[in-house]
This record gives sequence, C-alpha cells and structure tokens, in this order.
Amino acid sequence: MAKILIVDDEPRIRELIRENLQYSGYTCEEAGDGSAALSLLSGGGYDLVILDLMMPFMDGMTCLREMRTRRINTPVIILTARGEEYDKLAGLEGGADDYVVKPFDPKEIVARIKAIMRRTSARGQIAKPESILESGDMRVDCESRRVSISGREVNLTAKEFDLLELLIRNSNKVYSREKLLNLVWGADYPGDVRTVDVHIRRLREKIETNPSEPRYVHTKWGVGYYFRA
Repeated sequence: MAKILIVDDEPRIRELIRENLQYSGYTCEEAGDGSAALSLLSGGGYDLVILDLMMPFMDGMTCLREMRTRRINTPVIILTARGEEYDKLAGLEGGADDYVVKPFDPKEIVARIKAIMRRTSARGQIAKPESILESGDMRVDCESRRVSISGREVNLTAKEFDLLELLIRNSNKVYSREKLLNLVWGADYPGDVRTVDVHIRRLREKIETNPSEPRYVHTKWGVGYYFRA
C-alpha cells in the first residue's frame, strides 16, 4: 500500500488524517513544517504528500515550489482554508494535483488519494507508441518526462507535462476545457475548468517565447486548446 507524508503544523490534524489513512491501509509519516517535509522527501519513497499551506518556518506553498524545483514530482494534495480561492489556484499553479478545504471529512481525503493513485497507476500501465516526441525545436521525452526547447531544458510540473504530452500526441486536435479536465485530472476530480486555464497559462509561460502569441499551444476561441505541429 502507498506511503503518505502528512505535513501540517497542528498535531491534532496530523493525527486525524493519519488514523483514517492507516485504517484504510496506508503507511504514514509526518512533518510539522515545509522544511522538515523537504528533508524527508529528499530520501524518496513517498507515493503522495498531504500538504497544509499555512505553516510556520516554511509554509506549504514555498515547500511545494521547492519540491517542483528539485524535481520531486510526488503527487500533492494541498489543504486550504475555506473560501481562500486564491490559495487553491496558487497551489494548482505551483504544481499541486488536488486540494481539500478545511474543515474536512477525513473520508474525503481518502477518496482523493485513491483517485490520484488510480490515475497514476493507469498512466503507468498504458503502453505509449512513442517515447520521444518532437515538434520544431521542442523535444519531449515521455519516459524521463523531460522537455527541452532548442536544447534548453524546461522544468514542468506533473500536470503541465501531462497536458503537453496529450496535446502534442494529438497535434491540431482541439480539446475542450471539460475534456482536458476529464482526461488529465480524471472524471472524479471535483475542481472546475479554471484548473485547466491556470495550467495552460503556466505551461505557456514556460514553453513559449511570447505567451500572448503562442507558437505551440493555441486557443480555439469558444472551443478549447490545441497543439500546432
């Protein structure tokens, strides 16, 4: 069963999450702030991180960004305060896979974890016809999940890479935001299509010389997004 790292500065919340995850068969470890979490994550071995955003010493957002900078691509579920819409979007922009709003039902966290694990497992089982995809000066290595443009490596989050891979494999095919949300995040993902817009914007900022005049990922107004070969 998967090994989960619970990161929250409140011992009571960590205990509540841990007890429910252990009851569901997961192995759990804990950290009280982002710095401690990074030390544990540097050793690897975790299948998912539950990360509170509001913590002392190193907050969750800083920890998340540092994880992705270090290429720690472990799936992350962030914990946010009720009504903090900015935190949800910022967390998704920073590379989180999902979010849960406090106060929460522990069963909801278990359900989110299972959904992410199913998606991760399914991606690993699907045989891809090509491992190297190229378009112009862009090179996408689907096995190592690395992207380079004109020889310069581009650091993408897990979801940004998933979006790019789907679009480049199906060049010139237009996908609606709803379809992308379903294919990349899964039919059981509770978020809305703004999640797709946020990730497309971040992806363009990383791969496009001028994001307002994209060369690769284009918008079909009123329809959705597509990759131009």
